[in-house]
Amino acid sequence: MSIVLMLLPAIAWGILPLAVARIKGKPINQIFGTAVGTLIVSIVVFLIIRPNISIMNFVLAALAGGFWIIGQLGQYNAYRSIGVSQTMPISTGLQLIGTSFIGVLIFGEWASVNAKIFGVIGILLLIVGISLTAKKDNGRQANKQTGTLMMLVLTTVGFLVYNSIPRAMTSSGLAIFLPESVGMVIAVLLYIIFTKQPQVLREKASWQSLLAGFIFSIAAITYILSVRDNGVNSAFVVSQLSVVLSTVGGMVFLHEAKSRHELILTIIGLILIVGGAIITTIF
Repeated sequence: MSIVLMLLPAIAWGILPLAVARIKGKPINQIFGTAVGTLIVSIVVFLIIRPNISIMNFVLAALAGGFWIIGQLGQYNAYRSIGVSQTMPISTGLQLIGTSFIGVLIFGEWASVNAKIFGVIGILLLIVGISLTAKKDNGRQANKQTGTLMMLVLTTVGFLVYNSIPRAMTSSGLAIFLPESVGMVIAVLLYIIFTKQPQVLREKASWQSLLAGFIFSIAAITYILSVRDNGVNSAFVVSQLSVVLSTVGGMVFLHEAKSRHELILTIIGLILIVGGAIITTIF
């Protein structure tokens, strides 16, 4: 059972981008469906386990969920712009780099000299890996790609805040799943209001995207359970295999074209990103 719990987050997070990309509609439809689908699952989980959580922790978790929407919306827009197979390695690498720096600067991680040395090595591997997966032959779609990369860098801040807030809370795990999903839905509704897109609530693609929320929930819940049974390091390292699954899936199932040279660089980049994730986590 422990092995299954270790693999399920990687499988679900790897499938999520593929499912989202296959659903017709705009990123706003996809993010609305993802948030509402997650809320539905979180309500069921809450009714089953009945966790105790303070009002302050509820608010902080909801705030974290709101920031997650920023990061995820950036990813969904990138899927349409440069494809899943290029978005996922870049986005994952940026999150790992940012999370590592936050861990060192705010939470005092990498306290020993060895930890700092291996941490720097891990970050360098991540940077090189991102650069290789972002490489396009002959500057193909250069302007479009540059704009998308800048958007991913900026929206990754949402993921970093989402990952950081729970570390400063007394409640964690399944206890904050519901408030996080509440924050997600509130953030999406505010985005719909400010961008004046009320039609999103009536569009078929928005409700088809509930599937994305269900898949995300499976990944999130099984990851929490895997951390409990297998430890943070093992659970996190195995979960990073999701980037391999989504990248390969983008090329195979979504037919995202890459030249032979780009494919080789992508494979090398993936190896470096997963290697960097392992080094920054274990050491």
